[in-house]
Amino acid sequence: MSQILESASRIVVKVGSSLVTNDGRGLDGGAIENWCRQLAILTAQGRELVMVSSGAIAEGMKRLGWPARPRQLHELQAAAAVGQMGLAQMYESMLRQHDVKSAQVLLTHADLADRERYLNARSTLLTLLELNVIPIINENDTVVNEEIKFGDNDTLGSLVANLIEADALIILTDQSGLYSGDPRKNPDAHLIQTALAGDPELERMAGGAGSSIGRGGMITKILAAKRAARSGASTVIAWGREPDVLLRLCAGEDLGTELRVQTPKLAARKQWMIDQLQLRGAVTVDPGAFLKIRDGGKSLLPVGIVEVRGEFHRGDIISVYGLDGSEVARGLTNYSSGEARLIARKSSSEFESILGFICEPEMIHRDNMVLL
Repeated sequence: MSQILESASRIVVKVGSSLVTNDGRGLDGGAIENWCRQLAILTAQGRELVMVSSGAIAEGMKRLGWPARPRQLHELQAAAAVGQMGLAQMYESMLRQHDVKSAQVLLTHADLADRERYLNARSTLLTLLELNVIPIINENDTVVNEEIKFGDNDTLGSLVANLIEADALIILTDQSGLYSGDPRKNPDAHLIQTALAGDPELERMAGGAGSSIGRGGMITKILAAKRAARSGASTVIAWGREPDVLLRLCAGEDLGTELRVQTPKLAARKQWMIDQLQLRGAVTVDPGAFLKIRDGGKSLLPVGIVEVRGEFHRGDIISVYGLDGSEVARGLTNYSSGEARLIARKSSSEFESILGFICEPEMIHRDNMVLL
């Protein structure tokens, strides 16, 4: 754990409803201020932080005077709309006290399933991080249905970790970590300090849903770690009210449960691209672009494209071929096939006059490309 979090430069932190809202009694300003103080210190160290925070529905329930979580979808959405105002305001004011800027980002699982929306969300979050702004992310509960019934921010946290290629995911909860059994029922249950993410035995150990305020539980955290591991991010599950928990974790102290990845970060992402069986299209590049990609690991610029094949959208995975027909790489395209045909053989300075906008200067950025 010390090596992973101590060296992690990009970290997603997720906090649950019971922590943020003090078991449903409205937002816990003291707890949020404490986390924000730690986020500010870590940001000053040069780390990039993203906070995925639950609590909108719970805060909305408190503001509306509802003693129990409603069951009707429209009531849940109304509570989320009311509570999101207070949640965002609380984080913004607490971080501002430490001279740290914040941004509210509302996502749904559908945003991350659609490749074009996925890339748009990724670009926005990475830009915010470059500007030293901490994104505060929550699920957009006012417009979703299945996610409110069955979703949870543990899952969203893992998807965000994949989205921005985080080094680590920290899940703060009301438990000290993952136990071998339910410590409330089994006196022999012990804390699991480290394990491999995706180990089936972990799912057997995990219990059901937790509090009546949230919709998570240890099982959702185990599955979140499994998802995060697909892009090479290790996960730590720790007690959110542990003094200076984030600072101590990032200083290398052993707290909670660490779920390590089995595959190195870069290899996991490359394997995901290589494993794509249904490619939407391809581009053929000139010899100069071919060599820059193959030998120099450079991004693919539209000026090097001589042919566009197939029909694809922004965010699809496409193949890159040389004039001799050999496949040199695969990657996530920043432009659709129609746009690519218009800007092929053109420099980025011409994109705006041709398309009316500039999305990215690259057709495929080297970070989103795997060599074959």
